[in-house]
Amino acid sequence: MTNPVPPEDSPLERPRDVAEPTAPPEPSAPDERRTAGLDRKGRVKRTRASELWIGLITAAVLAVLFLVFIAQNSNKVTIQFLGWEGQVSLAVALLLSAVIGALVVAVPGVVRIVQLRTALRHNAKR
Repeated sequence: MTNPVPPEDSPLERPRDVAEPTAPPEPSAPDERRTAGLDRKGRVKRTRASELWIGLITAAVLAVLFLVFIAQNSNKVTIQFLGWEGQVSLAVALLLSAVIGALVVAVPGVVRIVQLRTALRHNAKR
């Protein structure tokens, strides 16, 4: 009777440089250290610190732009409004106009938001 499995020193043995077939590794739990700072799409998560830095950089850029605007529009202009008359720099007049315009838009918006929240609370209590 012959042995169906050749001995290790047999010439029929598999060459040593050929890798043994192995089963694929079983999926393991994701490495926490590798994925801790990433979202589901593999991008770096935003943090409070990163948002703070973005806000500070944006504020610095806007401050520089405002300084350039003020420096380029520093000549005096006469403003007349409801019987009041005065001279201010053109930059101050334009920035003041922009702020007042933003408030004119924001106040009705805030009033409407308050109305909607009040209605929502009232309907939620029912």
